[in-house]
Amino acid sequence: MQDIKELSLKALEDKLLSWGSPKYHARGIFNWIYQKGVNEFSRMSNLPVALRETLAGEFKVTSLHPADTQKSSDGTTKFLFELADKNLVEAVNIPMAKRLPAGKTPARASTITGCISSQVGCKFACSFCASGLKGFKRNLSVGEILDEVLYLKNNVSSGQFTHLVFMGTGEPLDNYDNVLKAIRIINSPDAFNIGARRITISTCGVIPGIKKLAQEDLQVELSISLHAAGDKLRSQLMPVNKKYPLAALIKCCQEYIARTNRQITFEYILIKGVNAEAAAAQDLARLLKDLRLAKVNLIPANSVAESKIFPPDSAQIDFFKRYLLKAGLNVTLRRERGQDINAACGQLRLKYEKSQN
Repeated sequence: MQDIKELSLKALEDKLLSWGSPKYHARGIFNWIYQKGVNEFSRMSNLPVALRETLAGEFKVTSLHPADTQKSSDGTTKFLFELADKNLVEAVNIPMAKRLPAGKTPARASTITGCISSQVGCKFACSFCASGLKGFKRNLSVGEILDEVLYLKNNVSSGQFTHLVFMGTGEPLDNYDNVLKAIRIINSPDAFNIGARRITISTCGVIPGIKKLAQEDLQVELSISLHAAGDKLRSQLMPVNKKYPLAALIKCCQEYIARTNRQITFEYILIKGVNAEAAAAQDLARLLKDLRLAKVNLIPANSVAESKIFPPDSAQIDFFKRYLLKAGLNVTLRRERGQDINAACGQLRLKYEKSQN
């Protein structure tokens, strides 16, 4: 039986029309599922009884239940979900404080950014990431991606669920069709109504996917994992660079910006003894200096013992940031979140699987 969340609003309207039901009921169904979190057709009380029965005979509404949950002292909450086929996938709720006018109470002004996965495992095997240590299993379906969003939205302890990032396990542009279908539902006013500019796709640099995304009429944010400014080191850290080397990637980024007039964020994980030296900062400044609408997001590495990855000290991080700023780049430093609960991609899954063996 098909999960009804696999259907777009238009596809659901067409299905209802084929049954002789008014298509406006599709918006009502979307409202029940995505806004009210109802996963039983029998509880959709403003639908005709006959339609509810037909829906129950044709479709199911799946939902996720966590195999493990961890909450950080900073409010970050990480969920590990067991899917129907026993595979595991992770998602995270990250509270973010708003900038407030004087006199406002910060505790009441937080927003929530959800971080979700797009695949079970990952085939790209970046050396600093725990997601690929167990290899690639499969793509997540549209319904499974939306299940993650629903669970995160319905399990917010405080604040508003306003932003979503595809920065969990997997490569979103390697599951392009399902991710884009899910994003259109996430963006829909009849579903989650999360603005496109509050949705970020993070890629390791899959050029065909970036080119396709540039053709979409969606103002989503694009984030590219860079992590090195030379092909030799980037290929060591990210094997995808052997297929899509830096020259081709930067050219693709120039074309993306020219077509969309949208900023690209380059994620750069600072790894002690690997890519955080002064020479690396110089190389990065040279690589991006002529790229219009580029931003660099520096990220101190999460310690991954299995990969012998560790962050630099604070002085080295500060020097790297200041050098890029002086070179004229737009630079931010990501605040470390969830360090006490292994919040980085794949870490909770690895810990859970070890405990089960």
